[in-house]
Amino acid sequence: MAKIAILGAGSITFGTILLNDMLGTESLNGSTYALMGPTLSKLQRVENFIKRLIKRNKLRADIYSTTNRREALRDADYVITILAIGGMESYKQDYEIPMKYGVDQCIGQCVGVGGVFRGIRTIPVMVDILHDMEELCPNALLLNYVNPMATISIAMGKSSGIPFIGLCHGIQTTLDLIACYTGVKKEEIDFLAAGINHMAWYLRLEKDGKDLYPLFKENIEKPEYYINDKVRCEVTRHFGYFMTESSGHLSEYLQWFRKNRKALKAYCDQPLFGGESGIGYRFHSGIAEKFKETDYLSYESGELKPRSAEYC
Repeated sequence: MAKIAILGAGSITFGTILLNDMLGTESLNGSTYALMGPTLSKLQRVENFIKRLIKRNKLRADIYSTTNRREALRDADYVITILAIGGMESYKQDYEIPMKYGVDQCIGQCVGVGGVFRGIRTIPVMVDILHDMEELCPNALLLNYVNPMATISIAMGKSSGIPFIGLCHGIQTTLDLIACYTGVKKEEIDFLAAGINHMAWYLRLEKDGKDLYPLFKENIEKPEYYINDKVRCEVTRHFGYFMTESSGHLSEYLQWFRKNRKALKAYCDQPLFGGESGIGYRFHSGIAEKFKETDYLSYESGELKPRSAEYC
C-alpha cells in the first residue's frame, strides 16, 4: 500500500484534519503515514491521537514519527508539505517589521513584504525537499500547502522535475459563502473557477442551467452583504467576477485597498479576515499558544469524522 510522508506534521489542527481525511478514504486502507517535523513531542502528540483513531475505528494503517526528513521521504508515494519555516517568531517579524515602516498587512503570507520574507526562508527548504525526493522517492507526488504558494511553485518548477500540486481551500470555502448569498445549496451550484492559487475567479455560477450571477451581484449591493466582504464585493463591481480568497487576502493582492489610512478605513475596517491589521499572525499564534500547554487532542472522542473540504 501507499506510504505518505507528511512534513510539518506537528500541526495540531491542519495535520489532524488531513490525516482524518486520508484514514477515511477507502482506497488508502493499509497505508503507512510518516510524520516528520523538527519537534518530536509535537509529532508524538499527533501520532498518539491518530493511533487512537485507528484503534477505535478498526482501521488498517501504520503511523510513526521522525525528525529525520530523509527517513520520512524514503520510498514515499505521496509527500504532503504543511510546514512553516521559522514558526510563529518569524511570522511575527513578517508583520511587525513592515508595520514599523508603515506597511500595514492583514495576512502577510503570500505577497508584499511578509510574502517576500516568508519566501526567502522557505524556498531553499522546499527545493532541498525536492532534491531529496529525486534520490529517495523519484516517482512520488508532492502536495504542497506551504505559502507563499505562487512564488514557491515557480521556484519548485524551476528546480526539479518532481511533479507537485499547490493546494488551498479558497474555492471550497468561498462556495459556502456564495451559497449563503444566493440561497442555493452549494451541492446544487455548478461553477467554473479558474486562475492561480490564492487568486482564482468564479467565471460561472449556475443552478440547473440558470445563471446565478445576477442574483449574487444584486445581493452583494445590499449593506448587510457588502459589509461582510467589502474588497471582494468592490472588485466584483468593477470586473464582474467574484474571487476565491477573503477580503483580507485580496486587500494585499490589490494593495490599493491598503495604501493609506483612508483606504484602510473604507475597505479594511472589518474584523478578522475582513481586513484587520495583523490578524494572520495573531490568529495562528493564538492557536499555537492554545495548544502549547494542553493536549486538547487527548479529549477527542476518537471517532473518525466525515471527510473535510480539503482537496488533498
